[in-house]
Amino acid sequence: MIPIFDRLPRRRAPIVNYTLIAVNVLVFLWERMQILSGFPARRLLLAWGLVPAHILRAPIDDAVTVVSSMFMHDPSGWGHLGNNMLFLWIFGDNVEDALGHPRYIVFYFLMGVCAAAAQVFSAPTSTLPMVGASGAIAGVLAAYVSLYPRAPVTVINPVLPLWLFFGIFLELPAWVVIFEFFIINLLLSLSAAGGSANGVAVNAHLGGFIAGLLLVRLMLPEPPRRDHDRWQGFRPARRRDPSDDPTSQRPPWRS
Repeated sequence: MIPIFDRLPRRRAPIVNYTLIAVNVLVFLWERMQILSGFPARRLLLAWGLVPAHILRAPIDDAVTVVSSMFMHDPSGWGHLGNNMLFLWIFGDNVEDALGHPRYIVFYFLMGVCAAAAQVFSAPTSTLPMVGASGAIAGVLAAYVSLYPRAPVTVINPVLPLWLFFGIFLELPAWVVIFEFFIINLLLSLSAAGGSANGVAVNAHLGGFIAGLLLVRLMLPEPPRRDHDRWQGFRPARRRDPSDDPTSQRPPWRS
């Protein structure tokens, strides 16, 4: 399922999330420029991607690739980057809202490190470079579903015949959308060798996701009790205007 947006309001601008998206896009454009100038794509990915065998052989020398790989994406097309940034755009802002800016950036990078560790230890002899933000984003998804499992998320209806009854879009609770991501990656991991399936580092996704579930509530500055819409049916509802709510004079967060 491809999510389009959620209906979970936030109380502050997600400046860290916007910055992460911008940096990912800028790094991708840099990758494309390097390749267009004649630099071999494989050499570029080997230099800045995370290679499990290399980092286990020389952890100090290759430590920088744990971070650099989180901002690199497959330079052959926009699909890898676009999919990751879509999920980060939809779900990252509310996790940042709950954690606060400093904790969110620490959380994001910690999820990336956990994802990298999961991939390294699941395929320690692999010489294939791993690139992409999806390990860290998996941790963000886990944090979102832990905090707001019933938040409504609008997705593209994946079953064409159901377009006749529900339309092109469906609204689902966040836990359905996000745990579909987890189950697909779990099944791919169980059926894959070397920690990857069709070129996807699924164990990195699982490592980031599990770390996110375990750590998000330890990092919360306050309980995530909020007034927000909850899922009530498959048909997407319009986004709630705060002026429609007689309690709209209250702040969206309650202590």
